[in-house]
Amino acid sequence: MAENYRDADSIVSAQWLHAHIDDANLRVFDCTMYLVADTDDSPYRVISGREDYLLGHIPGAGHIDLQNDLSDPDSPFRFTLPQADDLLDKLSALGIEDQSRVVLYSRGSLQWATRVWWMLRSAGFDSAAVLDGGWQQWRDQDRPVATGGHRYEAARLATHSRSGLFCDRHAVQRAVDDSDTVVINALSAQLHQGLSARYGRAGRIPGSVNVAASALQDTETGKLLDAKPAAALFKAVGVEPDSRVVIYCGGGIAATLDAFVLHQLGCDDITVYDNSLNEWAQDLHLPMQTG
Repeated sequence: MAENYRDADSIVSAQWLHAHIDDANLRVFDCTMYLVADTDDSPYRVISGREDYLLGHIPGAGHIDLQNDLSDPDSPFRFTLPQADDLLDKLSALGIEDQSRVVLYSRGSLQWATRVWWMLRSAGFDSAAVLDGGWQQWRDQDRPVATGGHRYEAARLATHSRSGLFCDRHAVQRAVDDSDTVVINALSAQLHQGLSARYGRAGRIPGSVNVAASALQDTETGKLLDAKPAAALFKAVGVEPDSRVVIYCGGGIAATLDAFVLHQLGCDDITVYDNSLNEWAQDLHLPMQTG
């Protein structure tokens, strides 16, 4: 498991989860979604991970379809955060209550699990964790697998929402002109440099720096980097522990993996641009930078 992070309870190992799988208040969720691009410049198609979940998942786990279960259905953008009361209702419908201990995992990138973790934190819920290495670690350790579907009984979550963990384009516009704020793009270096017009216009938000979410996981194990190498990636682009940080990506998903790791490194002033380039790149009044 990633070492020397500040909030050990929010990162759990496959060994820990296996030992606690029968805890009465445990709620485990497979959060996998897939983004498929037909060409380098085409928008991503969103595909639910439910089919893979049904074929094999951690015993007792439910599945969260982020677009259908935890997004604003009236938004023109994918994955938009619901209003606070609506989010609490949606989380309650999944079976999460104040006494729950939630563990989130995904297949491939941990960004799907960290997106739900960041949403839970914004809802005021602090008893959630990400499975380090996700599904890959569970399978690599030959842990038991269940098939078919499972849903927890609906519950009632009555937390008090936190403001500031997500932001809109107006906050990003202010951040661009603020020398005390670091704006981070969590997408790949190719997209950051403007070598693809996947989101409508190629490029990045002016002045932003790049820490790709994919760089924060070990390529072989799928686990999070330890604190020291992770901190070095952020320090290299100007992030200090007391920095104000705004993070974006394509749709506010990969950005949460950067945000999760920065939180673990002790950075407290972090916000995720929810609609990210899905919104910014399509608005011709907003500037883009390439090169």
